Amino acid sequence: MKLGFIGCGNMASAIIEGIIKSKVIAPDAIYVYDVNPYATEAIKEKYPVNIMSDERETVRISDAVILAVKPNVIGKVLDKINAALSESDTLLISIAAGKTLAFLRDGLTHDNRIIRVMPNINATVGEAISAYTANERATDGDKQLCELIFSGVGKALYINEKYFPVFGVIGGCAPAFSYMFIDALARAGVKNGMDKDTALLVAAQTVYGSAKMIMEAMPDEHPWELIDKVCSPGGTTIEGVTSLQADGFEAAVNNAVNKALEKDAKL
Repeated sequence: MKLGFIGCGNMASAIIEGIIKSKVIAPDAIYVYDVNPYATEAIKEKYPVNIMSDERETVRISDAVILAVKPNVIGKVLDKINAALSESDTLLISIAAGKTLAFLRDGLTHDNRIIRVMPNINATVGEAISAYTANERATDGDKQLCELIFSGVGKALYINEKYFPVFGVIGGCAPAFSYMFIDALARAGVKNGMDKDTALLVAAQTVYGSAKMIMEAMPDEHPWELIDKVCSPGGTTIEGVTSLQADGFEAAVNNAVNKALEKDAKL
């Protein structure tokens, strides 16, 4: 199995690092091209991957190629690799934000196997949630390969493409919401006398552990069941929970998701 990368920015580098560390694919079976030679040099310094001289040769040598370029240049890249894709029938995996399967297919003259993936920023620490969808030509084996690759940087799940906008919010925007919540907890700690570094560590680790609790409890327990376990009658936790409810915590989160979806629809 030979895996190519066209584009070697932060996300591609995170994926490469993840699949090598998890031993999904050996470094000598990874082929990387980027218009910026410094990007490929940086990954070459860390891992013995193969650096390619152009996009077309990357496609020709690869069984699957991950298109990891900016959305505003993807059309030009598709045009460059079109002939090579037609000749090799290489599986095309795109992580370009907002570019649909239909857009990718329309940029090619051959009916290629295409998978669209949306990872999130947490791939850089190996804890992403990546959604993927595929065209009709993609096989079950292609989908399994996609899951294997992106499991190297977290978790991957197949969803209908119509749900990509909402996934983009709760999977893509929500890390920023989570950072805000963690920072707010830490600042509240500072307000009550704790130094910021300690407060931030406590808040971040607590949220990290709480997320793990939910992941391990699914699907048997709902988050509210876990909340009930923490809330002692007449205790401090239930006091804080009811305060969050009274101040519109859930409504604020819902509004943030809806506003982000509205913005996505206008892009």
